[in-house]
Amino acid sequence: MSIPTVLFVEDNDDDLELAKLALHSLDAPVNIHFVRNGLEALDFLFAQGDYADRAGEALPKLVMLDLNLPLLDGREVLKMIRENPRTQAVPVVVMTTSAEPPDLNSVVRLHVNSYVQKPMDFERFQARLVQIVRYWLEVNQVAQT
Repeated sequence: MSIPTVLFVEDNDDDLELAKLALHSLDAPVNIHFVRNGLEALDFLFAQGDYADRAGEALPKLVMLDLNLPLLDGREVLKMIRENPRTQAVPVVVMTTSAEPPDLNSVVRLHVNSYVQKPMDFERFQARLVQIVRYWLEVNQVAQT
């Protein structure tokens, strides 16, 4: 059985460092791959550009996606994930600071699996992130593609 991969898409340096600390505290084997913008996320998922060598590798078991990203925002990334038959079943969790209904509604229409507001303190952020990853990797059942 291969070790699952989580793709974490985040451009904020502080949130990225907090996520690295939190995800490295997982006691289960998991590969965490961090990217900093929407285009890099799509390159990783579709094995293109700098990630062309990933062709034939398994897709991530989970994508943690921020909404406000440089080059291509999270909504566009989610839209492209859902439009591609190969990636459309990959679970995507939007984790963002926004609690605005238009932000939530925009990604619900794009079939996001979950929308989570980022806690502002580290302990809650860490606990929430670990809880999300454990749920999607250990509890949730996904269709085999």
